[in-house]
Amino acid sequence: MRTFLQSGGMMRVLGRTAAAAAGITCPFVLAGCQSVANAGSAAQVRVIDASPDAPALDFVPTSASAPAPPALYNVGFGAVSSYMEISPGAWTHAAYLSGTGQQVANLRGTFAAGGQYTLLANDISANLRLSLLRDQSTPAPSGLVALRFLGESTRMGPVDLYLVPPGAALSDGLAPVAARLAFGSNTGYRNLPAGEYSLVALAAGSAPGAATPLFTGSRTAYPAGSARTIVLVDGPAFRQTAELMYGAPSVLHVLTASDYDAPGS
Repeated sequence: MRTFLQSGGMMRVLGRTAAAAAGITCPFVLAGCQSVANAGSAAQVRVIDASPDAPALDFVPTSASAPAPPALYNVGFGAVSSYMEISPGAWTHAAYLSGTGQQVANLRGTFAAGGQYTLLANDISANLRLSLLRDQSTPAPSGLVALRFLGESTRMGPVDLYLVPPGAALSDGLAPVAARLAFGSNTGYRNLPAGEYSLVALAAGSAPGAATPLFTGSRTAYPAGSARTIVLVDGPAFRQTAELMYGAPSVLHVLTASDYDAPGS
């Protein structure tokens, strides 16, 4: 089996994963597959590329005490990889300009047995950074969904985020699920009622129903018991290369990554 990620509508072959031995296949719509159930002593890690103007990158993990999982090659903006198994312990993850030996960022982190992690590449290319986040690998409480919001738009000021259910409007007095989400913000997981919602972003402090949204997402299902990471990144209006321009220009774009889904869902 091979591992894929999606970026800008293209599927890219990345290499074999340790999870392949279990015969796991992961569909991608800008989202990584759910964690491997009962992964035992192994940890899991995925990559999200939120840097709006960085060129394609290769991500290479190394350890002094364990064999390395596959490197990820030619990773572009907006990509969310599947989870890959990695031995617990200390690892160095380095990002290189794709196809070269030029390292542009690195991070040393420790992975706990059974832990699930995201390696996040963010900020503009001149200041590219890697961060390691611990992901939720357990179900949300009954009837709820666990949502984590990350602010990774390099050009926007703080925003207020709303989840708007079908038939409702911002002017109905909805409260934001994340207020004043700025670059570098991480809300942590918040347990919210499961259901279908459209994600709407307003400039922080704007009056709901009166201000023009900066982003309005399509209706999305958030199943009970699941966990998701929602990443706000720069939209096409802020990108600087023709290959990254797609769809109607907007100042914000959203990546949704699947952290956990109930077995059989």
